[in-house]
Amino acid sequence: HLADYYAFITYTDAAIGRILESLDKTGMRDNTIIVFAGDNGLAVGSHGLMGKQNLYEHSIHVPLVMAGPGIPSGERSDALCYLPDIYPTLCGLAGLDAPASVEGRSLVPMLSHARRSERDTLFFAFKNFQRAVRTDRWKLIRFNVFGEQHTRLYDLLNDPWETKNLADDPAYSGSLREMNRLLQREITDNGDTVYLSKSD
Repeated sequence: HLADYYAFITYTDAAIGRILESLDKTGMRDNTIIVFAGDNGLAVGSHGLMGKQNLYEHSIHVPLVMAGPGIPSGERSDALCYLPDIYPTLCGLAGLDAPASVEGRSLVPMLSHARRSERDTLFFAFKNFQRAVRTDRWKLIRFNVFGEQHTRLYDLLNDPWETKNLADDPAYSGSLREMNRLLQREITDNGDTVYLSKSD
């Protein structure tokens, strides 16, 4: 499975190279905004999983690379964003107003260093039994398995691979309470009707 996965990545890399070569040959490279983004990745063994039917970082943290006019080169950002933010960002970079119906937020203020991030939390859902919320440091995953509640709390700053569940550690009860509050806020704000216990 890993060999197949790396083969796909190698092929994609080569295909992107062909596109960039064409832009160079036609003289359009400096007048083109390039966006590379991906779908959720397969777990390929992380946390003992194979697919992407989970809310761990290895499966929900997707690539987003942008280059072109108005975009600083050689910079990396840990700002929280969603893929729907790409559309209003491209509108902003092109000097256009995004339609009012667009739900994403432009990343232009972040790209121009006017603001560090447009969001303080991200909300994730998988079907009717998994919900998660994350900040720049903490991640809370709540899920039901055959009616039984499970909670995972991770300190992404010190445990980026999400290997140590802190949900039952009394030392982190304050962080757990705050993350539960944020999760309930996101569930309410998004009109989510899934049942998750509000207890921490």
